[in-house]
Amino acid sequence: MYVDSVYVKHYQEVAQLISPVTTAPMSGCLLFYYQLQQGNDNIFSVYTRDAAGLYEEIWKMGNPGNAGWNLAEVEFSAPYPMEVIFEVAFSGPKGGYVALDDISFSPVPCQNQTERPFSAVEASCNFEEDLCNFYQDKEGPGWTRVKVKPNMYRAGDHTSGLGYFLMANTKFTSQPGYIGRLYGPSLPGNLQYCLRFYYAIYGFLKMSDTLAVYIFEENHMVQDKIWSVLESPRGVWMQAEITFKKPMPTKVVFMSLCKSFWDCGLVALDDITIELGSCWSPEKLPTPPGECTFEQDECAFTQERRNRSSWHRRRGETPTSYTGPKGDHTTGVGYYMYIEASHMVYGQKARLSSRPLRGVTGKHCLNFFYHMYGAGTGLLNVYLKKEGDSEESLLWRRRGEQSISWLRVLIEYTCERRHQIIFEAIRGVSIRSDIAIDDVKFQAGSCAEMEDITQQSSGYSEDLNEIEY
Repeated sequence: MYVDSVYVKHYQEVAQLISPVTTAPMSGCLLFYYQLQQGNDNIFSVYTRDAAGLYEEIWKMGNPGNAGWNLAEVEFSAPYPMEVIFEVAFSGPKGGYVALDDISFSPVPCQNQTERPFSAVEASCNFEEDLCNFYQDKEGPGWTRVKVKPNMYRAGDHTSGLGYFLMANTKFTSQPGYIGRLYGPSLPGNLQYCLRFYYAIYGFLKMSDTLAVYIFEENHMVQDKIWSVLESPRGVWMQAEITFKKPMPTKVVFMSLCKSFWDCGLVALDDITIELGSCWSPEKLPTPPGECTFEQDECAFTQERRNRSSWHRRRGETPTSYTGPKGDHTTGVGYYMYIEASHMVYGQKARLSSRPLRGVTGKHCLNFFYHMYGAGTGLLNVYLKKEGDSEESLLWRRRGEQSISWLRVLIEYTCERRHQIIFEAIRGVSIRSDIAIDDVKFQAGSCAEMEDITQQSSGYSEDLNEIEY
């Protein structure tokens, strides 16, 4: 392929050779050979262009090289769909030609590559084991990794309801101001990132700026605020999503603020993830068929009957006080499925059935979150119904009040035939018996992380409201 100035009518004209859009994340070395007519005024560059039309220069010819073919090696990263554009700008009277040949890509970094590639795993943390690659400065009491024992009065972590999260208690500060900064790992520059995390606020009279996120540019020692809390329900795990891109290497910094000594409280933080690409990318894949967050609808779940005593899709708090969740598990402001106990009588059942699932040799894993809070809470059962069988087999059961938190369940089972999973909620002795489920996921194979689900509480405990540091 070549371009020649003899075909150009005006200076400043541009010729572009555009690649197909990448369809999968890729990184490595882009190689090609080029040849230029000596002494011309052409500007030869290589760009990437994303779905939003944003250009980024990844290579530009400096020394024209010899009169023959020259090899170019360009470090290339396409974490999200993009095109590669070879561009020649005719910018002077000398003109000339540019030729291009043997374009190839290798997943191996270029020989001159020294920068460490980005790792989403290293940049994320659920704080179950430690702080991962996050750290904090030495000033102030800072962030503390804590765990709440299952109880009725204080919510547990977002990951499972039973694990660890970070908490900043601004009541410990001797004077108003920040309580300490939590720094993330270093992120390479010139890449677009999606930061997601969950936070919960307790006790503050005014929400504004109680938690803020800054981008710290390492080379310039500059901090740029990219997000802060404006208003939030108290005591509910809320999801935040932030897309950002900086030219220089950066770190994400979380800061909890207390503007007045008399207006301080608790700030909780959990499940931080940093991935490449935009949080709102139009190329984002739809939810897999085996998952349901109930954000759009009830997915493929069905009910034998639909009336006031059925499962209902809802967002926010349930109508009856002292029972049910304050928000969903997915984002804190989304939807979940629940039974409204005030519309039912003691012992009445509501059944929610999955679509028929394909049987496989080996294990299946069912992963979901449930909420059972209320003094009169009844039962939540999970049944397996195999195709052709009239009877169902019980896979899992919980009875009575469990926690004010959303609790995670992982259930392994075997079934080689088509089958359905049935969630059955049974109303308890009083109207404070709302039961909810959210974020249901089916997958073939064993559960990736088996957890001890026998430790979840049933009824009251002598360890109520106790925090482990």
